[in-house]
Amino acid sequence: MNGDLVLAIDNGTQSVRALAFDGSGELLAKSRIELDDYVAARPGWHEHDAQGFWRHACEAVRALLAEHPELRSRIAGVAVTTQRATTVAVDASGRPLRPAITWLDQRKSSRVPQVGWPLRAAFRLAGVADTVRYFQHEAEANWLAACEPQTWKQTSKLLLLSGYLNYCLTGRFADSAGSQVGYQPFDFKHLRWAGPGDWKWRALAVIPEMLPELAVPGEILGSLTAQAAGATGLPAGLPVLAAAADKACEVLGAGCVRPDVACLSYGTTATINVCSDRYVEATPMVPPYPSAIPNAYDVEVQIFRGYWMVSWFKEQFGTLEREASQRSGIAPETLFDELVASVPPGAMGLMLQPYWSPGLRTPDAKGATVGFGDVHGRAHLYRAILEGLAYALRDGKERIERRTRTPVTALRVCGGGSQSDAAMQLTSDIFGLPAARPHVYEASGLGAAIDAAVGLKMHPNFAAAVAAMTRTSQTFEPVPERRELYESLYRRVYLRLYDRLAPLYRAIREITGYPPP
Repeated sequence: MNGDLVLAIDNGTQSVRALAFDGSGELLAKSRIELDDYVAARPGWHEHDAQGFWRHACEAVRALLAEHPELRSRIAGVAVTTQRATTVAVDASGRPLRPAITWLDQRKSSRVPQVGWPLRAAFRLAGVADTVRYFQHEAEANWLAACEPQTWKQTSKLLLLSGYLNYCLTGRFADSAGSQVGYQPFDFKHLRWAGPGDWKWRALAVIPEMLPELAVPGEILGSLTAQAAGATGLPAGLPVLAAAADKACEVLGAGCVRPDVACLSYGTTATINVCSDRYVEATPMVPPYPSAIPNAYDVEVQIFRGYWMVSWFKEQFGTLEREASQRSGIAPETLFDELVASVPPGAMGLMLQPYWSPGLRTPDAKGATVGFGDVHGRAHLYRAILEGLAYALRDGKERIERRTRTPVTALRVCGGGSQSDAAMQLTSDIFGLPAARPHVYEASGLGAAIDAAVGLKMHPNFAAAVAAMTRTSQTFEPVPERRELYESLYRRVYLRLYDRLAPLYRAIREITGYPPP
């Protein structure tokens, strides 16, 4: 190995970043390309030009090298981390056959493969028939087979976005086991493709030959092709290493490698994760996801489109702060923090249930805000959104604790929301735990860099790499009187909201037809 740096390509939902890290976890250079060219051809659809993802990644790498040409010779290897469950169908030459179906897409297949009656009976007996049915109707493979049969007939490989980008870099259909999060025939317990007798093969239209080879995080997937080198500006022959999905890399980059330290992600989807060496399902029949560490799992609870609600508020109601920021030069995040601080904890009784999209555990869910009165304004609503997300993630923490039988004693908070001091403080108050920021904002990129650093022998093992490359910056401690207030609101109000409102949600759907089943 000639270089002393690793390059992480982090293809998230809102942007793709090229990030150069050294062996101590310091971010030496960064470039960022916005992803604002998604397409919604029909209501509920969410797609992106698959080749566009690759072009944006190349643009990000070229921009980094243009600004820091001296780093090119120091890069020892590349690792990719991406948004999860975004699916790309390609032909035998690796050419995408249609736009990528992103993780935000809500289309469902009306026709799915029929499993035999013995399996159906077993699912009913085990009480998981609805879960299996949900899995089948959500699977992109089933939708393509049923709704675009000509595309499906031409499909040689069905890849996740990570697999597609790794193919573009190496010319090999190979991906990390740590990136396999989606409706696929994956054995989450053994972290490999499902065995021949697994029920998923009968529930999905996909066949084994359509899937890429898998490597464990830290293994070399291949080397940079001459074509990829020309597109990115990187040297041909660079090792390309397996990392993991963006949430898994974020957990690793935050230094959360024990089940008593939880990683909260205030991203487009809000999540809480703990890393465990045991297979533990926080929700029955919903597996833990692969960790960015080999032979480990991330036990996760997610709030779909969680922190997207904050972006929604800023877009719909944040005009004053955005205009004031332009006039004054003060960062808009500072002004929104002042908005939160202008009302007391508990938002004067305004409480929000942050279920903007139905989930497996909450199939009838809608968002709800209760406790409105004439004292409430924009600031109360904004604080109630932040508090509602923290309540939901605390509920997830308690579910994880019951399943792992390990109390969570500290929090690491990542994602866009972690940059808000107000969000960090109320999170600490609601959880009653210290909440710390990782030393770099780009935690998912750092996690990918850790995978690469171990694979390149910059560190002898993951324990040494985590010790050298991760640390925390500012820590927020719970304020006792606020903690008591939030404890009462959480126990006496928040935890009761969904059960009380679910019948009304069902009635709304029956009357209006929204959202469609």
